[in-house]
This record gives sequence, C-alpha cells and structure tokens, in this order.
Amino acid sequence: MSILLLTFIAVVFFLAGVVKGVIGLGLPTVSMGLLAVAMPPAHALAIVIVPGILTNIWQTFAGPYFAGIVKRLWPLLLSLAVGIWLNRDMMTGPYARHGTVLIGILLVIYAIISLRKFALTVPPAREKSIGGVIGLTTGLISGATGVQVIPSMPFFQALGMKKDELIQALGVFFTVATVAQAFNLSAAGVLDESTALPGVIALACAFTGMALGQSVRSRLEPEAFRRWFLISMMLLGIYLACAATYEIYFA
Repeated sequence: MSILLLTFIAVVFFLAGVVKGVIGLGLPTVSMGLLAVAMPPAHALAIVIVPGILTNIWQTFAGPYFAGIVKRLWPLLLSLAVGIWLNRDMMTGPYARHGTVLIGILLVIYAIISLRKFALTVPPAREKSIGGVIGLTTGLISGATGVQVIPSMPFFQALGMKKDELIQALGVFFTVATVAQAFNLSAAGVLDESTALPGVIALACAFTGMALGQSVRSRLEPEAFRRWFLISMMLLGIYLACAATYEIYFA
C-alpha cells in the first residue's frame, strides 16, 4: 500500500475520530464515505473494522447504562446481527461495485433526515417490536454497504434517551454491527494480514481524533458543528453516488 494512500487513511480516521469525539457517532459513516472515494466498500470496511470495534467498545462501557440498554434494545441488537449475516455476500459478490452508489444515497438520506429533525416518537410498549424491524432493515443495508445509520438513527432519536445514555447506546449498537461485519469479512477472505498496517494507522489516528473531539466538545457550539457535518456528508454522498454511477454505466 502506497505512502499516499496510508496518509489518506490517516487523515480520514483522524477526521472521523474528531466527529465521533464531539457528537458520539460518525466514525464508520465518515470513514466509509471518505474511503469509498479511493477504494471498494469491502476494502474500506476491512480497514474500518478494528478501529470501529475498539472505539465503540470504549464508548459502550463509558457509562452506567449498559445493562439497561441491552435489556431495552436487545431485539434491535439481535436482528441487526442477523440482518448483516443474511446479506453477507452483497459487499463481495457480483453486485459489490454498486455498494459505493448505495453509500452515497444513504449519506444523503441520513443528512436530510437529521437536518430536518423529524420529531418522531416510539411508544414504550412498541419499542421492542419496532426495534426488531429497524435492526433487521439496518443490518441488511449494512451488510451491503458497511453503513449502519439508516433507519437506525431516526429510531434512536425517537427513544427520548438522555444525552449520555444515547451516546452509550450508540456505542453498544455500533459494537454489535462492527463485530458482525468482522465475521462476514473474515469469511470472505477480505479481513487478513494486508489490512494490519492501515488498521493500526487508522486506530491511532481515530483515538487521537476522538481525544481532540472530546476535549473541545464543551467549547464548540454542538448544533453548528452538527449542521456543517451533516451538510458535508450530504455533499460527499451526492459526489459518491454520481461518480460511482458514471463509472458503472458510462466509463
């Protein structure tokens, strides 16, 4: 792997770590979106896996809500893993080259939904049944793209959790997703020793970015940061979808 590509990976994960440190999510979304500019989604996800698992484990246990989160959201978490497993061949099979288009579309949808701030609510009595459907749908999409924000993020926003509880819940959710993806990539032969060096670089830069993001969180205007982050994701999504579609059908 060239020095230029390793440098690109380092910058991507530093930026993704900063975003995650400030708002509690975004490392897989930002890194998959940016890496898709330079490589197929399966190769990008193979680099994302180890930093994703370790940073999410840190977030998973950095708070007192773990047991309550698992008890409340276990149908979402279980169906998420099942959905990722069911769609395990989409990222490496004959339709793999369409993954970048899907990533772009998902980034645009995610940004629009988040910017509009839809005031959704989920009745407590239906959290488990709706969560099961949301988890399965997110898992199927994630199995093909490595992106886990649609339709899971609107669901999380509708649960009415406190800020710290929500950040920890997102850590649990993304940990389950990345571990499930790791099994898929290992079975497909994509996650191997060739990803070790970029994975180590990605991990170091992600943790550095997270530390910086957490240190400046209280000094930033969170809403302004979130708005510009989402606008950037939308523009990136439009670029990825258009560029990949052109390459598939016209190049």
